[in-house]
Amino acid sequence: MGGFFGTISNTACATDLFYGIDYNSHLGTRRGGMVTLHEGVFNRAIHNLENSYFRLRFEADLDKFQGNSGIGVISDTDPQPIFLSSHLGKYAVATVAKVNNISELEKEILDNGGHFTEFNSGQINQTELIALLLSEKKSFIEGIEYVFSKIKGSCSMLILTEDGIIAARDRWGRTPVLVGKKDGAYAVSSEPCSFPNLEYELVYNIGPGEIVKLTSDSMTQLHKPNDKMQICSFLWAYYGYPTSDYEGINVDTVRHACGMAMAKKDTVEADYVAAIPESGIGMGLGYSEGKGIPYRRALIKYTPTWPRSFTPANQKIRELVAKMKLIPNHQLLKDKKIIFCDDSIVRGTQLKDNVEILYGYGAKEVHIRIGCPPILYSCPFIGFTTSRSPLELIARRTVKELEGDENKDLKKYATTDSEQYTNMVECIRKKLKITTLKYNSVEDLVESIGLPKESICTYCYNGEGEDY
Repeated sequence: MGGFFGTISNTACATDLFYGIDYNSHLGTRRGGMVTLHEGVFNRAIHNLENSYFRLRFEADLDKFQGNSGIGVISDTDPQPIFLSSHLGKYAVATVAKVNNISELEKEILDNGGHFTEFNSGQINQTELIALLLSEKKSFIEGIEYVFSKIKGSCSMLILTEDGIIAARDRWGRTPVLVGKKDGAYAVSSEPCSFPNLEYELVYNIGPGEIVKLTSDSMTQLHKPNDKMQICSFLWAYYGYPTSDYEGINVDTVRHACGMAMAKKDTVEADYVAAIPESGIGMGLGYSEGKGIPYRRALIKYTPTWPRSFTPANQKIRELVAKMKLIPNHQLLKDKKIIFCDDSIVRGTQLKDNVEILYGYGAKEVHIRIGCPPILYSCPFIGFTTSRSPLELIARRTVKELEGDENKDLKKYATTDSEQYTNMVECIRKKLKITTLKYNSVEDLVESIGLPKESICTYCYNGEGEDY
């Protein structure tokens, strides 16, 4: 997916920029980049993060980042930020985006005499494409609106100009963009967890399609937010950081509510509740409270050599790292009936490995409770998972096994407690060798989040959501 951070101050910004970007590290796995502006000159560095993590890669570069304004990004796509000179002036741009019609737009630009300079694995750089679209119009506001109208997918962006930072949130608000303030400085980030330790106070949620401009002492609205929003529900279920608030709603509070909702409907008996760390913990604590049975730490995440920001892009290495990070507590597992809470099941590989470990250490029963519904659709709007094909999803593969066609009766499979849904969940349970398996319903997830259903995208669960 990716996340960005920008700051503009009346003093040097490099330290805030460096740590602010790092607080977005859990959102991306491939590359990091940062750029500052000093006396009309852009200073930039981009590094591969697949075999390391942001702080180690960029610490040695810090001295070169002079100036009072800068932007940076943790990216799951191409090397960025991109900087260029156009009739709009000199500027740099960083994006959190998924452009599904990139080939069509590339052809259109080339046919009109344009050209590209940045490539990644033989493909054009989508952030450069967005920058070229921006430059086709007479102003940044017109250019951003043009980008929103042209791309199929989503795009939020930060633009570092010679007189400020322009922040624009995707027109459907699928990913968050938030503003923080402290004396003499503003910051903007995908993750508000980047603000407190840098002494910024969260002061504003940029709305869907809204554009604002930041200077060291002001925030100016350049375009009002759109009336409709489709923010990703998976933000609260999984990839949002527990301390973060989006649309005024705290991530850990939502996960706790998901656990409470599950506990109210569950009749299983167990010795205690545990969680698959880290994103299952909030739900596990909520379930424990709602069920009235103790919470214990039967799996512990080992962090000294496997920090959160280290998430290799290679799937096999990622699975190995995921296994290495979790250490089972033998004394808590032996001969116990345990309810394990987790955020989601995407492919199922990691959970299957974890379950085998739990049984291997003597667990008598393993009951899995999932905070969100089964994921039946690959997301066309943001890159929250590396799944390209629906058949990479364990729920969709199960539909194909049951029906012979992965697209048959998907609405019925997405309907909680329907015959098809029940059969699908039972098949997944058997594959993963779990004693029992239950998912939260879409309705319970939406209620736990607390926003109107029409403001939340649930496409990955039921195929429902606004078009591009």
